[in-house]
Parts: sequence; structure tokens; C-alpha cells
Amino acid sequence: MLFLYLRMEKKKKSKLGNILFVLVIALLIIPQTRKPIQIVLNKGLALFGPSVIDEEKRDKLTNYNWDLLSEDNQPFDFNQVKGKVVVINFWATWCPPCIAEMESLEKLYKKFSDEDDVVFLFVTTDFFSEISKFKEKHNYTFPAYRQLNQEHPFFNVPTIPRTFIIDKEGNVAVDKDGASNWYSETVVDLIENLLKK
Repeated sequence: MLFLYLRMEKKKKSKLGNILFVLVIALLIIPQTRKPIQIVLNKGLALFGPSVIDEEKRDKLTNYNWDLLSEDNQPFDFNQVKGKVVVINFWATWCPPCIAEMESLEKLYKKFSDEDDVVFLFVTTDFFSEISKFKEKHNYTFPAYRQLNQEHPFFNVPTIPRTFIIDKEGNVAVDKDGASNWYSETVVDLIENLLKK
């Protein structure tokens, strides 16, 4: 009798699992629900902070020749960041993993925005009109940039989001593909320690 009861319970759970699986697939097929579901799934993946590269394994920037354009149409010469801690995020307003991690990046930006020796560059190919609407909708305050000329050879990014944290000497402490929690204790501690050097 107990055996039959357990078998029936197992079938119920299996049936429920199959129904949920079909429901998720159906929601992903419907265009209006696809993006919100992808954002939620990526937020789940972005619960953890990125890994920090061991100091002896870090690549170093040898070239700071890179021209960007700010939202207020001002040119930005990447040479200005020499000797500073730099956070560079490549993103887009239409990218679900980018959207999933953006809240944590905004928090990180706000935490260090008054720090003169930390520079945040949110680089995108989106038009500034799209960026402005996106930032306004989510109450984001971070600065967005577009590349003015060719890509910097080091920052040849085939997929987004991709984020770099660079120390004052140009060493890349973090190079992360995909969504992550950028307001993690690991990242905050890293930036604070890089500022002390």
C-alpha cells in the first residue's frame, strides 16, 4: 500500500515537472514574454560576483589610445584614465544579461562616483536617445559612452555584457563575460584595495 502511494506521488511530481517545463518553453516562444524571462533567468545567474584574476596572471594595457563620445557629445580620451582605477562595461539596452546586471553596476557606480581615482565607462553601440530612455526608465545615473573610432585592440569584445576592472598601473584585475553581481563584497573590496595602491 505504501509502495503504491509513493509511486502515485512520484507520478504527480513528474507530471507537475513536465507541465512547468512545457509552460516555460511556451513562455520563451512568445515574443512578448521572452525578454522578461531571460532577464529574470540572468538575474539568477548574476547572484555571484566575478572572479578576481591572480596578480601574476593579469594582462597589462600597453595602449591607452581610444576615443569615446559621452552622452553630452563630448569627446573622451582614454589617456585620461592613466593612473586611475577603471571599470569598463560593454552593454546594450536590448541585452537581457546586460539589463540583469545593470542594477548592481549602478550601485557600484554610486558607491564610487565621488572618488576621483575611479572612472566608470559604460560603452555601448546604442544611440544616445535609446540610452537616455533606458536610464530614465530605471533611474540610472551612470555615464554612457560610444566609441568614436576603431575599437581598442585590447577591448575587442565579441559578446556582451563584458566588464573589465583595471588598476592604476593598467593591470586587468577582472575580465568577466556575462552577467554578474558587481556590487558584491569581492568587487567593492577589490576597488577599495586598488585605490590604496
